[in-house]
Amino acid sequence: MRALVVEDEALVRILTEDALLDLGYQIAASAASLNDAIRCIESVAFDFAVLDINLAGVTSYPAAELLLGKSIPFLFVTGYGARGVPPTWQQYPILQKPYHPEQLRDAIDRALQAGQTGRPAR
Repeated sequence: MRALVVEDEALVRILTEDALLDLGYQIAASAASLNDAIRCIESVAFDFAVLDINLAGVTSYPAAELLLGKSIPFLFVTGYGARGVPPTWQQYPILQKPYHPEQLRDAIDRALQAGQTGRPAR
């Protein structure tokens, strides 16, 4: 399976990509900004996305809305925890930084299961 990684901090993006590769996923594309993420969503084939919520002060929620419209599973990562996420988005998997690869795998599994059923996952 191929992932889109949306993360504005280069080191965190590299660590996320490495964790995904170690878990057996491929990296389809990476984006460091909301505009880059939107371009990737519109032009790159991938199976799920890992979205950092705060991209240099801009939220990734518009990217999540595009993913919903395309029925592509996603999960959020954030340094602020679930309580910093608006209620509308709390029904999707949220992973707090820092996280272990096993936690990332579990969040991906929840996102993919939700994507298969068409329902949000917690």
